[in-house]
Amino acid sequence: MGSIGHWGNDEMNERPKQPPDNNTMKADKIKQKKGRLGAEIQHKIGQQLRAMYTDVVNEGVPDRFAELLQRLDKQDQK
Repeated sequence: MGSIGHWGNDEMNERPKQPPDNNTMKADKIKQKKGRLGAEIQHKIGQQLRAMYTDVVNEGVPDRFAELLQRLDKQDQK
């Protein structure tokens, strides 16, 4: 029989070394930046917000809202 020391050998307890997980690496980078977005990401968000805002402005006011606003204006003038 082998000695007990053989079973406690580091070879048995060692796990194969693996490269760090990409998600872990990304999380570390995010922690380092402390919530700040890069200029490229800020620029892209700005473009998308401007595009959405332009779409909303160009939609105009629905007829029923325009009618309600007109009625409110008439009431204010009295």
